[in-house]
Amino acid sequence: MKRILLLATGGTIASAQDVHGLAPALSGDDLACAVPEIADLADIGVRQLMNIDSTNMRPRDWRRIARAIVEAYDEYDGFVVLHGTDTMAYTAAALSYLIQSSPKPIVLTGSQKPMGDSFTDAKLNVFQSIVYAVDDRSHDVVIVFNGAVIAGTRGRKQRTMSFNAFKSVNYPSLAYIRNDRIIRSGDALARAHGVMLPKASIDGPRFFDNLDERVFVLKLTPGIEPEVFELLKPRYDAVILETFGIGGIPDYERTTPGALTFKQAIFDWVDSGRTMVITTQVPEEGLDLGVYEVGRAYAEHPGILKGDDMTTEALVAKTMWARGQSGDPSRIEELFYQPVNYDRLPTA
Repeated sequence: MKRILLLATGGTIASAQDVHGLAPALSGDDLACAVPEIADLADIGVRQLMNIDSTNMRPRDWRRIARAIVEAYDEYDGFVVLHGTDTMAYTAAALSYLIQSSPKPIVLTGSQKPMGDSFTDAKLNVFQSIVYAVDDRSHDVVIVFNGAVIAGTRGRKQRTMSFNAFKSVNYPSLAYIRNDRIIRSGDALARAHGVMLPKASIDGPRFFDNLDERVFVLKLTPGIEPEVFELLKPRYDAVILETFGIGGIPDYERTTPGALTFKQAIFDWVDSGRTMVITTQVPEEGLDLGVYEVGRAYAEHPGILKGDDMTTEALVAKTMWARGQSGDPSRIEELFYQPVNYDRLPTA
């Protein structure tokens, strides 16, 4: 029987109602006991890392989760992280970069309703996460939720109340779970058996710890002024810029004498050694700066990184990770464009 470590962090799954509303109250042991069927699937260990609403999850907590997995990596065959849904996609992405090419599965799950609710989805999510974690073909960081298995860099919370809360963005779900049966896609199955599997996944995991937390997400809105970049400079090293459509950045003339244009502000940002990642605020199909004139000027400027069809959650985590490994812009660019856990398609 395989050994699986359950890492409890709080979230809705662990919450109970009090006079102030839902708040994390149940321990990891309580949650494991609420799903006694998992004892028939694996030898379950439990560790309580924190007990917080995932709204309060920070990069330092991502590192804490990653360190707990690294410390126990040789003792267990897989890991299941019980997590709140609101920031689960960020944590799944972060763990994908902090623990890369893991032959052992690292599964994140949670629920839309607390474990103690009469109509909870928590029990099935926990059960199916263990089902996935004990399967010999499972590896790397994934989200298991409502029967879907989503790569850790491709998940996004799409619904606030429904049980099918998570979606795999711009990439197919790796598998589906029906009761206790895993149905894998052909590509995922081939990779699980070593076909086209990256060499690092065969050789073993790579662990990282450093993150540059000074990353800001800026969503363009009509009328926003380029001076916002000057305001960000003292506090942030990188900006994830969510543009309009397929990559539109405003190019209107400024009426104030000497006022910056977006082109001047963005080029100045990257030319000063800071990181600029351009993406789109449209959820699906990704970025292409070469289509419209208002985006083409940025396509080839040195230091501007293109998010392609990655999620904003993954872009935040990857930028923090890349900058955490090096301050050299060329090295940051090399790390950023390196495919990790299905986050971007390899170039031909």
